[in-house]
Amino acid sequence: MTNNINDFIMRWKDRGDELSDTQTFWLELLGCLSDTQNPGEMIEFQKRVELSHVSFIDGYIPSTRIIIEQKSRSIDLDKPQTQSDGTVITPFGQAKRYYDWLPASQRGRFIVVCNFREFRVHDMETPRAEPEIILLENLGREANKLAFLVDSKASSPKEIRELEVSVKAGELVGKLYDSLLTRYVDPDGKASQRSLNIFCVRVVFLLYAEDSGLFAPKQFHDYLASRRNSARNSLRELFAVLSRKPENRDPYLEADLQAFPYVNGGLFEEADIEIPQLDGEPLRIILEEMSEGFNWAGISPTIFGAVFESTLNPKTRHSGGMHYTSIENIHKVIDPLFMDGLNAEFEEITSAPPDKSRTQNLRKFQKKLGTLRFFDPACGSGNFLTETYLSLRRLENRIIQELTRGQISFAFSQEETPVQVSISQFYGIEINDFAVHVARTALWIAETQMFNETKSIVQLYEDILPLKTYNRIIEANSVLTDWREVITPDENLCVIGNPPYLGYPSQSKEQKQEIASLYKDGKLAGKLDYVACWYYKASEFLCGTKARAAFVSTNSITQGELVSTVFKPLHFGFRIFIDFAHTAFKWDSEAEEKAQVHCVVIGFSWGEKPGVKKKLITGGKVRLVDNINFYLVPGPNEFAEPQPEPMREDTPRTLIGGLPRDDGNLLMTAEERDELLRTDPLAEKLIRPFMMGVDFIQRVPRYCLWLVDASPSIITKCPRVMERIERVKQFRLESARAATRKQAETPALFSEIRYATKNYLAIPQVSSDKRSYIPFGWLPAEVIPGNTLYMIPDATLYHFGVLTSRVHMAWVRRVCGRLGIGYRYSTRVVYNTFCWPSPTKKQRARIERTAQAILDARALNPECSFAELYTDNAMPLALREAHRANDAAVCAAYGWAKDRSEEDIAAELFRMYREAKKDKS
Repeated sequence: MTNNINDFIMRWKDRGDELSDTQTFWLELLGCLSDTQNPGEMIEFQKRVELSHVSFIDGYIPSTRIIIEQKSRSIDLDKPQTQSDGTVITPFGQAKRYYDWLPASQRGRFIVVCNFREFRVHDMETPRAEPEIILLENLGREANKLAFLVDSKASSPKEIRELEVSVKAGELVGKLYDSLLTRYVDPDGKASQRSLNIFCVRVVFLLYAEDSGLFAPKQFHDYLASRRNSARNSLRELFAVLSRKPENRDPYLEADLQAFPYVNGGLFEEADIEIPQLDGEPLRIILEEMSEGFNWAGISPTIFGAVFESTLNPKTRHSGGMHYTSIENIHKVIDPLFMDGLNAEFEEITSAPPDKSRTQNLRKFQKKLGTLRFFDPACGSGNFLTETYLSLRRLENRIIQELTRGQISFAFSQEETPVQVSISQFYGIEINDFAVHVARTALWIAETQMFNETKSIVQLYEDILPLKTYNRIIEANSVLTDWREVITPDENLCVIGNPPYLGYPSQSKEQKQEIASLYKDGKLAGKLDYVACWYYKASEFLCGTKARAAFVSTNSITQGELVSTVFKPLHFGFRIFIDFAHTAFKWDSEAEEKAQVHCVVIGFSWGEKPGVKKKLITGGKVRLVDNINFYLVPGPNEFAEPQPEPMREDTPRTLIGGLPRDDGNLLMTAEERDELLRTDPLAEKLIRPFMMGVDFIQRVPRYCLWLVDASPSIITKCPRVMERIERVKQFRLESARAATRKQAETPALFSEIRYATKNYLAIPQVSSDKRSYIPFGWLPAEVIPGNTLYMIPDATLYHFGVLTSRVHMAWVRRVCGRLGIGYRYSTRVVYNTFCWPSPTKKQRARIERTAQAILDARALNPECSFAELYTDNAMPLALREAHRANDAAVCAAYGWAKDRSEEDIAAELFRMYREAKKDKS
């Protein structure tokens, strides 16, 4: 897009007439911002609007409900102009008049006023606030700030600016943190680190307060600057003053101290935090870089917590499994859980004519917002709670706008405040004491910002200070806490969050014990991700109530054998059902150290809801389905549990390859084999080709000493072979396992001997998920398979064709385990649970032909490994077409259309699996 935008800038840098250029200008711009080939379909020019007279909106984008008021390049956008009806208003006032007269269903959040040189973006949630200004000359680096024109989910210019400011704020906090840490007597001590964290939170709040209008401008800066020589003690005095009501303060305090307002809220209550000397560099950073050089009023309170936590020790952050959630990913949880419904309810109410009934419905709806409650049982720095609060308050401001009809003369006293939504509706549990402080502070900052936004709609006499005492985020271990002691679940409660996900190898002993205390009967509980604890606790918490929950979590809990372990007790024990889900998406966050994982969002509640459609969201596209199972497939709630044998008796059995357990002494590379044969030429009779799964995919030649039934007369005449056997013996004797020590008696043989006596179909146990198909293929009997390669000696072309089809891959992608983000194929869970078709002779013969065509297409590139052939973007056309023909043949054998979606295929396979289980029982 950058090149297109730069070309656009060059074309329009010196031109722009409202009458002749408006349409061309906007069509070219929308073409740069979107992928559409026909931007004319996106925008409506000269949209008719009925004022007291007929008028026309210069541009209107229906999909995002954006109003555009366009002026010529020479027009000053601040200067009022005379309209056709004689009124004198600014270009924004003109657009605002159109906005007010449009039906509510056509009014969006933004009005854009443009004169070809600059774009002014007015946020109608805060109509009196200054607009965000984007200059044409800066579009090359700021085009993302106009993405909201074509994408209703895109961040607004204000949100993008807040993100940039917040990231910079985090860098400053980190700098202060680092400069202070070395000044503590015991910088590694828990008490010192806790004090430093609290100190940083307080300093940031004070900086925010003087920049946002809570304090007088530069009040904190000037106070500290005037006391450079006693900064440490002066801050102690200030913290004490801020926590006391004016009537309880020392009447002889210096005037500048007495002038600070009472803050309250618990932020400054703790008196005995440890503060080191603040002379020199720390003081310079606070005064010059953090106060004089930065404006804190523009930070995003949602991102505030994330950037603040970046000051934590990375080891502490990792041990807790904390990952920072982007605003976009937060909305993947809260929008389908409740915000979509609330927004739709608002739209329905405001679509009615403005009469007494409409006003009553708006007031009733606003009161409803004030009754909702939100609980994050692993809230970290409060991102979810803060963004939810902001979203509700923005919606409430829209209600207030509708109730006052844009008349800012309405005034409210503290007793009759128009605001119903409060931070007291938000609850949380967090194990890290510093994060608790950050979360509370983020909510206070959010409250002050939204208070100011409401004041831009109506006059308020209420003052935001002192802060309301807020202690509903508690410090505790969520897994060991009874959530009902924090909050009682009911129909007004939503449980939300991004609980810590931590794989078994990274878990502490205590965390493993916590999992075991919940999943008592799960055979695989010892392999569960730590996040499973929150699904268990939430399901137990929701049971028998109308409360609902939604979490972001690692996608590992929706794949492979672990699905049954995690969700079977929740579904059958607590009667939990999925209401909506986002299938796997790449994790993104605002943190400097981003988590490199794939995540899912699962929304769930107690009890089945017949007839209620469920939302399944993939890549932003929403499907309404009857049911979503715990593999996130629109099918029945079945669990593909390990089966010792295939579901059908006529299915060929699989075998896993042998296990050397040799410390590398029975295996060798091609070079090692050649070197061995130079000294022990008789060993040629003892060497066989060998393959693990990775060797099969990469086509890297390996070999092994295969001494099953080998003549001792040959073995003993090969000294280098004898040396290798002796090393195997010593390696096994040193093992902690008794069974391995026993195998030292036969050091010339694999620990587990499994091989084929005829050619076999090979299946690699691990394969990249970047491939559309796992490469299956035949190997000659002389190749000894290792323990990461499965073999099917009795497979035919027909079996190969079905297994290498998209139908089988649809099953693999849902039920296989994962190694990282790659597939981990399991015959017990994937192969043995797979439901084969029942083809006619003609359909079977067709699959055999298409299967052979795949082999023939592979043979056209004999120099290529499977890794190269099956890289999606590099797959040869002949091979791709052969697979497509095979996919169509396999779908036909099931009685399906060749273009059936993978989700539908997976859903049907789960239904077949359910029926097959019934038949077997």
